Amino acid sequence: MDAAHWDEAYGRLGATGVSWFRAQPDASLDLIAAIGDGPASAIDVGGGAGALPGAMLAAGITDIAVLDISPTALDAARALLDERAADVRWITADVRHWQPDRTWDLWHDRAVFHFMVSDADRVAYRRALAAALMPGGHVIAAAFAPDGPQQCSRLPVRRYAGQDLVAELGAELILIDERREMHVTPSGGEQAFTWILARRDG
Repeated sequence: MDAAHWDEAYGRLGATGVSWFRAQPDASLDLIAAIGDGPASAIDVGGGAGALPGAMLAAGITDIAVLDISPTALDAARALLDERAADVRWITADVRHWQPDRTWDLWHDRAVFHFMVSDADRVAYRRALAAALMPGGHVIAAAFAPDGPQQCSRLPVRRYAGQDLVAELGAELILIDERREMHVTPSGGEQAFTWILARRDG
């Protein structure tokens, strides 16, 4: 799983043709609303060319970062936001090797963690999450459900129920909400997702 793989997928299918595309990030926004007062800052890990940064800006969250391994994806995301792109911090990095230089109130990940199939990958991911999330902050994460696909973009994945996903993300996380979503891909396929909202204890 490297930048070239994801650059190729975006180049071949376009930002709206990749299987994970969705025009409105409804599940993410519903769980952000469930936090209560809402986060003052957020990082969208693996945000790609998604619509979440624009939706968060519209909701009044102005301290936003987007991290993705694919420069092509981030270029598409900037184009989607147009002049508002300057209000977002863009980070081109592999989350497994990334060294955060600050913390955020919210860590958001739609469909990156389920690509962490090796123990080493999951350890590296958890290290980044722990370094980037402030005490008392929240995690919103989505991964394929136990009955979801076994592969995505020609890569193997791990599938999770809600409590298992929280446990893998960090022992200090407390599950607040768990939801199931059936995502319909641009080609009409269905993918079962598990979504969780968790709070970092302390």
